[in-house]
Amino acid sequence: MILAVDIGNSNIIAGCISADKISCIERLSTNSALTPVEYAMRIKTILDMYGIDFMNIEGSIISSVVPQLTPVLEEALFKLLRVKPLIVGPGLKTGINIRIDDPGQLGSSLLVSSVAAMAEHEPPFIVIEMGTATTFCTVNRQRQYIGGVICAGVRTALDSLVSKTSLLHQVTLEEPGNIIGRNTIDGVKSGMIYGTAACIDGVIERIESELKEKCALIATGRFASIVIPHCKRKIVIDQELIIKGLRVIYEKNRK
Repeated sequence: MILAVDIGNSNIIAGCISADKISCIERLSTNSALTPVEYAMRIKTILDMYGIDFMNIEGSIISSVVPQLTPVLEEALFKLLRVKPLIVGPGLKTGINIRIDDPGQLGSSLLVSSVAAMAEHEPPFIVIEMGTATTFCTVNRQRQYIGGVICAGVRTALDSLVSKTSLLHQVTLEEPGNIIGRNTIDGVKSGMIYGTAACIDGVIERIESELKEKCALIATGRFASIVIPHCKRKIVIDQELIIKGLRVIYEKNRK
């Protein structure tokens, strides 16, 4: 069993995974003010909550899009396990051929999710990550990561709309029931949920048109379960994708 951690802009995903099952997976708020000890205590609380014995954890791996927090979590995991964690980045084997202008610009979470999808789905495929941003990662039939699309995340878009509109109060992200909102709040909800779903359907259609073939579709991220059910295309939701990808990369780099 390994401890896998993905550091995102809004949330940190931590989970324990072995070859045959995921023993736990939870989210923490990303907080740059916390020390390594404080993060270690929070992760230990999760492991204790699931009854996971530290003696059964052989190592750890981190992916991160928040560079300043990477060494903090690296130290936190070392304090817990007394083993230096692997860090997703240059030098690690991933099993995926990155064919973009500058491979160094590819966010680690996008890479890890694509690695996980590669292990479970036949390419070509599109991985849709729904977090701070909504991203579309494309892997072609030759098993090459060829790029993608980056849009504002649904929560990011909603927060921006509310902050710049005097008469709007904070709106919860939930289905309004009808596409045509009968009041301002329902209109905003409809725009966020159905508008994002329509955006996803449209981007998928355009990617497939450029590839000239249909793709397998996989979605992950904290907002996937809210929006994806309203898409017209059949999209598999996999909230464990990032943890699965980290395990695949760990196994490829096991010493």
